[in-house]
Amino acid sequence: MLEILRNIAAFVVALGILVAIHEYGHFWVARRCGVFVERFSIGLGKVLWRKMGKDGTEYVIAAIPMGGYVKMLDERVDDVPKERLHLAFNRKPVLARIAIVAAGPIANFIFAIFAFWLMFIIGISSVKPVLSGVTVNSVAASSGLQAGDEIVAIDNVEIKRWQDVNMALFGLIGHDSSTISVIRDGNTMATTHAIDLRGWSFDPEKESPITTLGIVPYQGLLVVASIEEGSAAQAAGLQAGDILLSINSMDIKAGQTFVTIIKDNHGTSVDLVYQRNGNKHATILIPVAKQASDGTEYGYAGVGLTSSWPEKYKINLNFGPLDAIVPATEKAWQLIVLSTKMIGKLLTGELSVKNLSGPISIAQGAGNSASYGIVAFLGFLGVTH
Repeated sequence: MLEILRNIAAFVVALGILVAIHEYGHFWVARRCGVFVERFSIGLGKVLWRKMGKDGTEYVIAAIPMGGYVKMLDERVDDVPKERLHLAFNRKPVLARIAIVAAGPIANFIFAIFAFWLMFIIGISSVKPVLSGVTVNSVAASSGLQAGDEIVAIDNVEIKRWQDVNMALFGLIGHDSSTISVIRDGNTMATTHAIDLRGWSFDPEKESPITTLGIVPYQGLLVVASIEEGSAAQAAGLQAGDILLSINSMDIKAGQTFVTIIKDNHGTSVDLVYQRNGNKHATILIPVAKQASDGTEYGYAGVGLTSSWPEKYKINLNFGPLDAIVPATEKAWQLIVLSTKMIGKLLTGELSVKNLSGPISIAQGAGNSASYGIVAFLGFLGVTH
């Protein structure tokens, strides 16, 4: 329940910011073009708060945070007194009206640049897009990609982090082919692999374009963050800081692997290998049985986990105020291009509406980004502008 409330709150805040920026773009240009603005509303429906400004505009916050509007003086909507006709939207030159209409999207674009600019100034700590492996008989496997490859470009567009990979793959929906350039075995020269995308598709509500392509990202080292007092993990001798290596002879490449095996083995022992202070140790852990709300039982170890990446996998994107302008603008422009391509593919039938994220996924994205901090939330605002 708390997670749902967090997602809703983050979604409302994000949408409110984006709507306010968009409508302010219309408002600002309309005023500069000599159009009288009767109402500036953030939200729709019942008015929760209103204030009459000295400029004669009524400023409103409404109950439904799913949009907003700028109501301008217009003969096509209301009767306008003769003495105020010069302030009506419909009486302005064509270029002025075009500028007013276009000002909303342009304001969002400028805000996206600002959000990314601020994000780059604060600094982005991320990890390089290194493959842990590829799924057997997948598109990635057929192209010749291997474990240990670091993706550096997709269709000649530079890639620095997994977020870049995700965005680039979204842009490939409907394509028959692509190219992925990787650095392998520490070489400085990249090798390019042709990717056959015929028949490739995914559901963004449930699937990731990365995993559906058959790419398995390197997940980092799985580290014990905390141990519950009297838990199965404590009985097995685990301590905070231990690095989990394998469970039941399976290499642990992701936290979900460990969690799944623990849940499936309540009351049954599992063999665990971990590393402490550079030395390997083996132990037996017996998950205790707990009962879910639906009455089913699952195994519980009482261990908190976190991920840690070796320095060679880490990347920090940090720029000064002036240097951040170029990458921020490039990032915002890439999103404009991607959005335009997606709209084109929808119109031509290359892209199905099913390939688009719904409001629930967007709300989850807002909540997750907010939980990771201001940098991630700024990135979300930039992407959804």
